[in-house]
Amino acid sequence: MPSNIEHTRILQLNDLREFLSGSRNIVITNHINPDGDAMGSALGLQHFLKGRGHDVRVVAPNEPPPFLRWLPGYDDVIMADVQAELAQNAFEEADVIFVLDYNAIHRGGEAIQNWIQASKARKVMIDHHREPDSWPDDMYSDTAKGSTAEMVFDLIQWWDGDKELSSDIANSLYVGIVTDSGSFRFPSTTPATHRAAARLLEAGADPSNIHDKVYDVNTRSRLKLLGIMLDNMEVLEDKGIAILHLTAPIMQQCNYTKGDSEGFVNYGLSLKGIRVSVFFREDGDRTKCSFRSKGDVDVNTFARNHFNGGGHLNAAGGIFDGSATQAIQHLKKALESDNL
Repeated sequence: MPSNIEHTRILQLNDLREFLSGSRNIVITNHINPDGDAMGSALGLQHFLKGRGHDVRVVAPNEPPPFLRWLPGYDDVIMADVQAELAQNAFEEADVIFVLDYNAIHRGGEAIQNWIQASKARKVMIDHHREPDSWPDDMYSDTAKGSTAEMVFDLIQWWDGDKELSSDIANSLYVGIVTDSGSFRFPSTTPATHRAAARLLEAGADPSNIHDKVYDVNTRSRLKLLGIMLDNMEVLEDKGIAILHLTAPIMQQCNYTKGDSEGFVNYGLSLKGIRVSVFFREDGDRTKCSFRSKGDVDVNTFARNHFNGGGHLNAAGGIFDGSATQAIQHLKKALESDNL
């Protein structure tokens, strides 16, 4: 990893292990539009805690993309947007709430934010994004880690749970690690990442099956959208930036379904000479923004400053109030004063 970039690690779990020595009602939740790391880490932790005798429910703000819905335990996940009463009851009955893969309380959505704030449960954050909020009672934050799933693996090891690793835990956490590491190619991949992956393979993770279910699931609509997006790609050669976008009419024309554009932002980085890839996708009156970069190019700060977002050094997201065309114009204007 670039040596000139500061990373922070906060480990404040206090007496959490002792607190969990008896059976507890536990809720595990993650961020809106949960990705592979959000779902993999949540379900992996759920299986582990269930194995220790706890009553554990995963509450997601909404459904993840279809390619994650095979994960072990997924059928029992409560979707807060369509099962609000059931989700609220889970939070009200909880002794412990684990917040996974996000560091700002609003990223779980308004309803979940309200339930967390109203709850008297012990609140635990496990996350790897920069600048975490300070509201949790316990926190494991490590911005040098490539995934929350790897952090959950570390937690299991610290709690002497290595012999309790099951194939369900292993497959769930492996999905989180492989998706958030870009199949082990992102700079946050370390020897510890590979050691965790190796142990999960020993415990029953099936990489061939995972790759097939996560990556070899292209729909016709996804491939059509990919072709159109690449055909319309704009390259700022002097800045090493690739700009990708999809408009609402194009998505409607290609019968877009949720998850079709997952990973599209990475295609820009595959172009020779490109340091930064930006992807804009229209969503109603707003445009969702994704940023990826190489080396020490800090897209996290840029997304925070100009697109109401944030994330990691090399991977960040944001929101723009307006169309994709307007977002591109805003990007170019921002680059005049804040070059990447």
